[in-house]
Amino acid sequence: MQLALSLGRRGMGRVWPNPAVGCVIVTDGRLVGRGRTADGGRPHAETVALSQAGDAARGGVAYVTLEPCAHHGQTPPCAEALIAAGVSRVVVACGDPDARVAGRGIERLRSAGIDVTTDLMAEDARADHAGFFGKLRGKPFVTLKLAMTIDGRIATASGQSQWITGPEARRTVHALRARHDAVMVGGGTARADDPSLTVRGLGEVPQPVRVVVSRALDVPLGSALARTAKDVPVWLCHGGAPPELVETWTGLGAKCISCGVSQGRVSLTSVLSALAERGLTRIFCEGGGSVAASLLAAGLVDELVVFSAGKTIGAEGLPGVGPMGLGRLEDAAQFELVELRPLGQDVMTRWAFMR
Repeated sequence: MQLALSLGRRGMGRVWPNPAVGCVIVTDGRLVGRGRTADGGRPHAETVALSQAGDAARGGVAYVTLEPCAHHGQTPPCAEALIAAGVSRVVVACGDPDARVAGRGIERLRSAGIDVTTDLMAEDARADHAGFFGKLRGKPFVTLKLAMTIDGRIATASGQSQWITGPEARRTVHALRARHDAVMVGGGTARADDPSLTVRGLGEVPQPVRVVVSRALDVPLGSALARTAKDVPVWLCHGGAPPELVETWTGLGAKCISCGVSQGRVSLTSVLSALAERGLTRIFCEGGGSVAASLLAAGLVDELVVFSAGKTIGAEGLPGVGPMGLGRLEDAAQFELVELRPLGQDVMTRWAFMR
């Protein structure tokens, strides 16, 4: 199962709207097939592993990180494929809460006389599938990235931010982008930095959707995002922008998504719901400070990744997190440290939200 989980993780950022599943098939103590959900979401992991195993799957044990599907979609049900292959046992890490599955896959396997064991390494599997499970509930998994000086600044008073962190940290950021379905920034960051928000330096990899949250769609039409919208997806979440501007951006190749507005800003709850509705499961948010503050204040951050550089800018610099209006310390979002790693002259810490 550990191998199946590691295979599934290789699909993160590549398989939405489907979950990143891994599957391993063992017969007589010998590994005969392995697979993960393919880029784009199909074929599913079980199909890939069974294809590799061939006739050797008969009588074997299949280890799957998520309950095999039991419904007919664009591909036949994986539960039926396992039955047809003649496996004798299926070990499932965790169940699938999707209403089209929700126990039906396990029931179908058992009805066919296959021994089914569930909840092996279930906690690890649920963590890996948190984005897919969240999408089903209308809220993808959100990773908030902050790259800051040790005094918590992301730019000087004049707005200069390149580069606060070193090359090792920046390469890690690209690897994190590649493990998410989308990279999200606010309109202020898009205007100030003119980012491309693509994965670079890792060879040929699927590019994440680039999401910009901008109430008035006032991102420059000559920006890098506008110039490349037909090459790499750009989704603009706005709060009722002028129709002619929506039409212009659509003509450039972007997808414009109208979202709700709260207290004069685009509601990030509405944004995440809209992204989930369109199939995204894992969002990597790279700022800026106001978006970070809004996400944290609303309790929408699942994971916080902080890159700390050995520099100081001072109070006049731009803070990594904007005003949150907290009056009591007990109201602050609380995170648990799960990883600490030196990266060149910088330090990366990863924190999980304590629910």
